[in-house]
Amino acid sequence: MAGLIIKPRARILHGHDWVFASEVLKVFGKPNDGDVISLKDGRDHLIGSAIYNSKSQIVARRFSRRKQDLDLDFFTRRIEQAVEYRQRRNINPQLCRLVWSESDGLPGVILDRYGDHFVLQTLTLGMDMRKQLIVDAIRGPTPEATIIERNDAPVRKAEGLQLTTGVLSGGSASQSVIVEIAGVKFEIDPLHGHKTGFYLDQRDNYQIVADFARDRRVLDCFCNQGAFALCCARTGAAEVTGVEEGAGNIEAAKSNAERNQLRVKWHAEDAFAFLRHAAKSGSEYDLIILDPPSFTKAKGGLAGALRGYRELHVRAFKLLSKQGLLATFSCSHHVSETAFAQAISDALVDARRSARKLRRFEQALDHPVLPTIPETEYLKGFLLEMMPGR
Repeated sequence: MAGLIIKPRARILHGHDWVFASEVLKVFGKPNDGDVISLKDGRDHLIGSAIYNSKSQIVARRFSRRKQDLDLDFFTRRIEQAVEYRQRRNINPQLCRLVWSESDGLPGVILDRYGDHFVLQTLTLGMDMRKQLIVDAIRGPTPEATIIERNDAPVRKAEGLQLTTGVLSGGSASQSVIVEIAGVKFEIDPLHGHKTGFYLDQRDNYQIVADFARDRRVLDCFCNQGAFALCCARTGAAEVTGVEEGAGNIEAAKSNAERNQLRVKWHAEDAFAFLRHAAKSGSEYDLIILDPPSFTKAKGGLAGALRGYRELHVRAFKLLSKQGLLATFSCSHHVSETAFAQAISDALVDARRSARKLRRFEQALDHPVLPTIPETEYLKGFLLEMMPGR
């Protein structure tokens, strides 16, 4: 088997599973892009099997610490292990992220399940070349399932892959799915909705935030299809306003509100602009939710992202009542929790407000985090309570 000899201080020798081009000491054999290769240290000790792609900055991604091929048995076993982990965590395997890339030993593979519908992403060349094996492994225990490909994520371009969507097995591309989360029913469009159709990583946080909403005036910014807004309305908020720039998402949110017979005021508007206009009109809220899309996809955009978070929070703090609550999130991997917290602190100073931190938010357990691979953790957030008379 062809492979790579890794430099002594490479991160893979310290628990990570990635090898960057700058960490390769030597290439042996003649590996082709997408091949399974061996990884060895400078003493010729095997440190694992990996998928190879010379076109990517990450030239190798380890999927096993021993010699291992990528065959149907391997994919079947890894998916079974992923299901078993979620069952042990009391996660409903019918509605969850069933495979979360390196966290489940399948680098670049994301698999979400919505009942009988599976949504698959293969974001690395080696896994994309074996897509049919993954489909076969899914169909083994669920032969009637609909398997949808959502390979429209821009990150595929870094692997030299085309963007594509479609139905890989069973069903129809026009099928939608009704799911229930935190007591609210949502219509999911796995083929055309954002990401794979729903933000499963926030599933637990919808209920946690909603539990603070009773009798409060709630503002949900970047509301997408209205999950936080609708959950807050269900738990007895005095009034709820949802703000989302995407007109299609607003229409989906309205449909979800009608389905659940819940009242929410929807605004198809940029959240920054809405907050600015709300301040001018003297509006005030008791609970504001900020769940924006990623402000940066690259380390080079970190400074701009932090400026954006600071400005966003200044505007929100100025609209909160004396003991108002702010539930705020960042899904930008390159923005660390420490940096995000500092941006919030700076915004409090700028807004001349004081706050107590009530709790920390994180991604749901079906998006497991590996301590040795920080990239597996991206969602972070805080619940803050304003302090009156300060």
